[in-house]
Amino acid sequence: MDDDITQTKIIMEFFTNNPNRDIQHPEVVDWVSEEWKKRTGKAFRDPDRQIRQLAQSGKLQKIEKGLYRYNPDFISNPELEDFSQSQKNEILERDNYRCVICGKGREYGVELHVDHIKPKDLGGKATVENGQTLCAQHNFKKKNYKQTETGKKMFIRLYELAKNIGDAETQSFCAEILEVFEKNGVNGHIKWER
Repeated sequence: MDDDITQTKIIMEFFTNNPNRDIQHPEVVDWVSEEWKKRTGKAFRDPDRQIRQLAQSGKLQKIEKGLYRYNPDFISNPELEDFSQSQKNEILERDNYRCVICGKGREYGVELHVDHIKPKDLGGKATVENGQTLCAQHNFKKKNYKQTETGKKMFIRLYELAKNIGDAETQSFCAEILEVFEKNGVNGHIKWER
């Protein structure tokens, strides 16, 4: 057994041997679990978590839920994709120092973050156009869901609230937006009950 082998190295070995290819999560898990067992005689515990951590650290690109890619060119300079302080200042000023989702600013006691609209791990660039101001709460939610998922869930909640209080105008507005999601097949796994 190679004493230097780690579970992270096994995962990266798989991806570096398959560069620039969109790879479904099960293919990675099956290979790394089998390879780890061959090399160590032990079971690989929770490869899912380590794959996510590699994507979050910028070593892999998360293309969509359960689909990852290793792009050596993207990985070589991940620090280039961080916003500079002057870009952060410009984005905050453009967004009036308010979260673009809820409208809250520092006067509400919220912490503001400058966020990539298209995430870094999906190839998003550090440009002012790709930046937005989010409160800590909405930035955290976006990290757990793709932005379109967060948006669809927000409009479903607003639709339900408007329906419950009899606000037909807001209900109609939300329905129009949710129909666009459905018409274009965006986030079909999130169900909207009319």
